[in-house]
Amino acid sequence: MKNTLKVERAINSLTQEQLAKKIGVSRQTINSIETNRYVPSTLLALKLSKIFNKPVNDFFTLEEGE
Repeated sequence: MKNTLKVERAINSLTQEQLAKKIGVSRQTINSIETNRYVPSTLLALKLSKIFNKPVNDFFTLEEGE
């Protein structure tokens, strides 16, 4: 799964730490999502969607073959 979480954070002038606090996870979790080492749960993806006011599909996309 690819994501544009880092881009969305930059657009909204948020650090990893700030975003993590807003959704109740660690900064390391945000980093792991951004570097594609961790696939977020549905709940976490929906929280991110709410923060960025965009559908989940706008920043998470499946790669070919997934």
